Amino acid sequence: MYTNQNVRVAVIQAASVIMDRDASIEKAVSLIKQAGEKGAKIVVFPEAFIPAYPRGLSFGTIIGSRTEDGRKDWYRYWENSIPVPGEATEQLGTAAREAGVYVVMGVIERDSEFSGGTLYCSVIFIGPDGSLLGKHRKLKPTAAERIVWGEGDGSTLPVFDTPYGKIGALICWENYMPLARAAMYAQGVQLYIAPTADGRESWQSTIRHIAMEGRCFVLSSNQYVTKDMYPKDLACYNDLVSSPDVMSNGGSAIVGPLGDYVAEPVWGKEEIIVADLDMKLIAYSQFDFDSVGHYSRPDVFKLLVNKKKQESTIWMK
Repeated sequence: MYTNQNVRVAVIQAASVIMDRDASIEKAVSLIKQAGEKGAKIVVFPEAFIPAYPRGLSFGTIIGSRTEDGRKDWYRYWENSIPVPGEATEQLGTAAREAGVYVVMGVIERDSEFSGGTLYCSVIFIGPDGSLLGKHRKLKPTAAERIVWGEGDGSTLPVFDTPYGKIGALICWENYMPLARAAMYAQGVQLYIAPTADGRESWQSTIRHIAMEGRCFVLSSNQYVTKDMYPKDLACYNDLVSSPDVMSNGGSAIVGPLGDYVAEPVWGKEEIIVADLDMKLIAYSQFDFDSVGHYSRPDVFKLLVNKKKQESTIWMK
């Protein structure tokens, strides 16, 4: 679907209320309202906003063992995660409906289909009518994230039609998976959401490359987090002793389909970044490059995506 309709978007750079689901939802609801009041029609939150990206925490793990204190922190993290759908998605849906906006929210999702014990780093999509449109689960948690998050599958790689263009998301370092990006491009994504926990300058090269490669707008949202935001009663709080005072410096930004900033990265503070996107620039940009159109070679390359939902155990049918 092509649209020439402009759209105002808001990228939220803000910290979770760490390890506190209810307070993080309350903060999200307030930010959704503020973004709506600024005229935004699409509101994007960072990776793992509810209830936290647990940067700096070990959960008491070393290869071959886990500590009792680590299990306590894990349980706290699990307890503050959310099932999808559930009460939390309903609260966010109410906020989206009242503001009249699409919401793309990073959450830690608790498995509600099988054991209930596994957590996923997910993105949920909520429509302006308050409905839960769907979700994406991170395909491959990075490094030590694998201690606390399971892996998603190809059944949650959606791209949704909106009046403003097709919208989809990959989370943080999933965006370094070439075939995952190709799967998004093949679905015609135009508003490419890239929530992240990567606050390095090099991340800016990533999102600018994706915008040019996919000929899409890229909306990247990160948290701004300081060490004093962490609850002092974490069982493994001493993990943070050597951590810097600024745990995540932000860098949220919006990039246009020729790789230029629509909104330059914001560092060192919380902010609602608002920008007006001229959607006709996508067609302008595809004049000389279209990765899944005239610049593709389907006679040479094929992409196969297994969209089947993977079962919990091999014996289930």
